This record gives sequence, structure tokens and C-alpha cells, in this order.
Amino acid sequence: MTFDDLNSLGLQRKPFLFISDFKAKNIKLIPLDELSSEDIEFCIDENYLKQKHDFYLEKNPLAFSEYKKKFDAVIQKIKSGETYLLNLTQPTKVQTTLSLKEIYSCANAHYKLRYKDEFVCFSPEKFIQIEDDIIHTYPMKGTIDASFVDAKEKILNNEKEMAEHIMVVDLLRNDLSIVATEVKVEDFRYIQTIQAGEKELLQVSSHIVGNIGAHWHGRIGDILQSLLPAGSISGTPKKSTLNIIDSVEEYERGFFSGVFGIYDGKKFDSGVMIRFIEKTKNGYIYKSGGGITLDSDDKSEYDELLDKIYLP
Repeated sequence: MTFDDLNSLGLQRKPFLFISDFKAKNIKLIPLDELSSEDIEFCIDENYLKQKHDFYLEKNPLAFSEYKKKFDAVIQKIKSGETYLLNLTQPTKVQTTLSLKEIYSCANAHYKLRYKDEFVCFSPEKFIQIEDDIIHTYPMKGTIDASFVDAKEKILNNEKEMAEHIMVVDLLRNDLSIVATEVKVEDFRYIQTIQAGEKELLQVSSHIVGNIGAHWHGRIGDILQSLLPAGSISGTPKKSTLNIIDSVEEYERGFFSGVFGIYDGKKFDSGVMIRFIEKTKNGYIYKSGGGITLDSDDKSEYDELLDKIYLP
């Protein structure tokens, strides 16, 4: 499938499910009236009814010493001016008695997707929404354990977190300006609460909007192609940062940190595929990470990578 196929379905106002890998090279496009024949489940619901469960994942992460080598390599690239913000991720082996279908069923998240017996994601992060000729995006950058004393004040007043968030907002604002006019930041750095297994996390987001025009339906593929990969899980400047990610991470993200979305003929809604479990021949792999800037601390970033491995 190609982005032109999305334009074609949008022009016909034909509802579809769209799935893209991180590099926007592997596109899945399924008209919703054909979805019943596929082993795929999805849910987009901001007001979902929370389910209680006591399932957990046993983590077997890479050693801190190995993570530090990659972290240090990123810092050197920042010092040389090749990147200013890079989202460094790594795969972690996890164990659970649950199937992907069971994980999908019990997980609590705004954006959920199970693709056959290959992967499942349960993401709190929106990518873009388009409705009434307005495009919205919601970059999410900055995480803290909610149990810390004055956690909200600490995350909002942390200079490193502030700088990182500003970079992402600037990147996403520039990205939206490629496809929209009158782009502006509607809400800057507000707090969302995320249930992360036994922990509760505070996550910092912003809301950016632009005017996409009345004829966006026939351009939906072009719009997505212009915006991918998502800036919040790649970095800035995007082109050179993507090259560094390839060399430093030393594994294939695949569909992790790609996006999936639903077009219903009137509006489009999509999420970034973070909080992601992939089934491999060697068992389950959970992929996670966080943004690195010059002011980042290696141990804090390693802890954040681990904190993001959970079943909500």
C-alpha cells in the first residue's frame, strides 16, 4: 500500500484503518468494511472504562553499562551539532503468561491496537486528529513518578525537561506548518496522569493546532507522509537524527513508534505506537525509551526506559 492509496480512499470518503511502521516504509491500509476478515483489533477511546487487573511483566533489560554506551554516543552527536534532541529506545525481553489478545483485552489506554499475532500497543499518546478542517497534534515529552513529593512542580520546573519539551513543540509546530496554515500552540505543557502498572506517572503534553483546509480528505496520504516519522519519538533536526538512531540503537524498531489511525469518512484520529509488545521467535520484546538532550542524565534516562515497560 502507498500514501496515494490513502488519498484515493479519502477522496471517496471510504473509512479505513491505517498502520505505519516507524520509518513510514511499511504501510498497512484496511478499509473498515473489510476488517472483519482480518485478525486485527483496535480501539480509540478517550473516555474508556478502566479495568482492574493484577497482571504484570517480568523485565530482563539490557545492562545499564550497555545503555550508557549508546547514551554517550548520542551525547557526542549532540555536542558535534548533528542533533539537539534524540529519542533513544531499546528492546527489552519480557515474560508474561498472557497472549497478545489477552494483553490487548486487559490493557487500559486511549489508543489500543493488536495486529494479528505479531504485536500489540496500548498508547497514551495522540499523533494527529483532523476534524472540521482543523488539524491537532499533541506532543508528549517529560515523565515523572507521581509518587515523588511535589512531582507536578518538579517536572514542570525542571529546566532539562522544559528544554526538551520546547524542542519537540517547535519541531511539531514546524511539521504542521508544512501541511496547514495558522499554526499555533493552543495549550503548552499540561499534565496527564498515566497508570503504569503498579506505578502512576505524570506525563507532560502540549496541544498544537492548524487550519488544514476543506479539501484535506483527498490529501490525507500526503499529509501523513509529510509528518512521519512522528517528531516526538524521533528528534530534531529530523533527517540527521534518524540517521543517528539507525547507527546507535542497533535494532529495528519496526512498527514500534510508528502510528495507527482511523478515518471514518468525516474525521481522522491517530496515536503514536508506544507502549509496544512484539512477539518474536525468542519470546516477547517490549520496546521503550525517551528523549535525550545535552542536559540528560544517563541513569535517569535508563530508569525512564524501565518505567515505561508496563501493562496498564
